[in-house]
Amino acid sequence: MKISDVKDISAQMVQQYQKNESITVTSDKQAANKGAGTGEKVDLSTQAKTIQQIKEVLSGVPDVREEKVQEIKSQVQQGIYEINGDKIAEKMVAESIIDIFA
Repeated sequence: MKISDVKDISAQMVQQYQKNESITVTSDKQAANKGAGTGEKVDLSTQAKTIQQIKEVLSGVPDVREEKVQEIKSQVQQGIYEINGDKIAEKMVAESIIDIFA
């Protein structure tokens, strides 16, 4: 499933979380307007929808990207694999952001 033009899975997950968060806020506002007189809460329902959306997105993502594994394996065997410190730092920051919002 393609979420955006971003190819980094961590960035895609952050974007999906932000998108779902904006849907949740809108749903919460609508639910608050509807249930203002009844005193009922729909937080569980909204959270359940958000969790379901995240599960659907994650179910389309393979656990292991075989083509990427083979590409890196080939580069290591050929001695041409280069470690990019900037990419590593970006991924570490992205993981930290996901952990903060999780």
